[in-house]
Amino acid sequence: MAKDMTLLWGSGSPPCWRIQIALEEKKLQGYNQTLLSFMKGEHKSKQVMDMNPRGQLPAFKHKDYVLNESYAACLYLEKQFGSQGEKLVPECPAEQAMMYQRMFEGLTLNQKMAEVIYYEWKVPEGERHDSAVKRNREALTAEVKLWEGYLSKGPGPFLAGKTFSLADVTVYPSIAYLFRFQLCEERYPKLAAYYNSLKERPSIKTSWPPTWLETPEETGKLKDI
Repeated sequence: MAKDMTLLWGSGSPPCWRIQIALEEKKLQGYNQTLLSFMKGEHKSKQVMDMNPRGQLPAFKHKDYVLNESYAACLYLEKQFGSQGEKLVPECPAEQAMMYQRMFEGLTLNQKMAEVIYYEWKVPEGERHDSAVKRNREALTAEVKLWEGYLSKGPGPFLAGKTFSLADVTVYPSIAYLFRFQLCEERYPKLAAYYNSLKERPSIKTSWPPTWLETPEETGKLKDI
């Protein structure tokens, strides 16, 4: 089955990592994959553009079905291979509802994180404003506190309760990204405990971004968040 799948990906990209974790959880190892370099502009190559005309990674295909949006790919994999590997959608209606809620809230976390980390890269020098930097950092601080609160209140060790689910598949890469940019573990102990507890989960350990293994930490851009 996995031989019918192709993944073009970039190391450290949360969207790419989501699909990799989902594939591991569903026991779909052995898929065709190519690691591309963002720094070299390989995400704009013909190989990528043929699958994803937006020139973005990931680019994922199963047979003739193209799913370049990571959430779509993760949902598709669970639906198509529900009886294989780990079940990633809880049976309990309350946990299922929370799973979907946390999944899509994760997109807001990712957006607010990117607005801080990549502000200087995305915004031309002449258009940058200290007020915007301050506003972005305050928004991210509020968002991170929200997630710390979610984990503090339970009802289990995972984002949707007692079992590992698609909420963890999709949001864990963003939380790991926060700590890569030195989010303070002492300030956010529940998030830190969640981050560290899942590092050794086989699907996450196996797919850990190779560039992160080479350079364990980025600049402390988030240490004051």
